Amino acid sequence: MIEQANMHSWVKAAKAILKGDLVAFPTDTVYGVGCDPYNVLAIENVYRAKARSHLKALPLLLSDMSVMDKVSRVTNEQVHLLGRAFWPGALTIVVAKAANLPDELGSPTTIAVRVPDHTDLRNFIERCGGAIAATSANISGEPDALDANQASAYLGRSVALTVDGGPVHGGVPSTVVDCTGASPVILRAGPIGAADIARVLGLNGNGHG
Repeated sequence: MIEQANMHSWVKAAKAILKGDLVAFPTDTVYGVGCDPYNVLAIENVYRAKARSHLKALPLLLSDMSVMDKVSRVTNEQVHLLGRAFWPGALTIVVAKAANLPDELGSPTTIAVRVPDHTDLRNFIERCGGAIAATSANISGEPDALDANQASAYLGRSVALTVDGGPVHGGVPSTVVDCTGASPVILRAGPIGAADIARVLGLNGNGHG
């Protein structure tokens, strides 16, 4: 089911997430598919719908930085500095995973988190409890979905609802920084460069620690 993005459809989507269903939606880059990050069956349904390898962990999208305390076991000052500087935006931070998040997300010890630069999406995530497990709304290995029809064509009846926010622009995937060690490590280059990260953290060099 595809519904135009408005207050009603976003609220309906949040209710579907809380019920254990999957929902597709526009993000600040591509269309995504998400679920309740505490619902093991829903997580498995995401992997199944996308034909995604369980070796690829599911990241979390957060409504805002305050949710970090719920999903992370240890949040150091580097995480706070990076979040304040670059969120909402194209930075994904790998942190130590909170004990109450299921291992089915892909890792027993770490979780990747991001606050998207999309106001309606963040409000939706807040209605879902502040965090959703989310990834691109496509079949693994296929091109990203850039509109609601593409997302629906990929995922079909696996999702309870696709929120149609119009075409999205795609773009470069977020920069990924691992902040679980003593020094930050850039795992994936992206829109936010190493020099910007080093500047925010007061580091010399390229931000790789």
